[in-house]
Amino acid sequence: QVQLVESGGGLVQAGNSLRLVCAASGLPFSGYAMGWFRQAPGKEREFVAAIPWSGDSTSYAPSVKGRFTISRGNAKNSVYLQMNSLKPEDTAVYYCAIKPPWRQEYRYWGQGTQLTVSS
Repeated sequence: QVQLVESGGGLVQAGNSLRLVCAASGLPFSGYAMGWFRQAPGKEREFVAAIPWSGDSTSYAPSVKGRFTISRGNAKNSVYLQMNSLKPEDTAVYYCAIKPPWRQEYRYWGQGTQLTVSS
């Protein structure tokens, strides 16, 4: 059974940094991309960042580019999101997700971790 577990959320003041961690287990395949998404209260879930299996490229939403950095662990089954210069508008539940190599969309999702940025 595929399982993704996020951790590292919390309450921080604007301007500070935080790192989110996502650990995946139970995957019967490799070659998958991993991504981070977020959903703020009353809003739809939105893309934040993504990284392929190789880890040799990254993509970001314009709202976080230059402040957030996505990376993968050496074992490939973990993904991190380093968030710097946090803003109140970054407040959301953050989800990590996995996109299998044969699919165009993300198929597996974690339960999410709450980030609250106070002004």
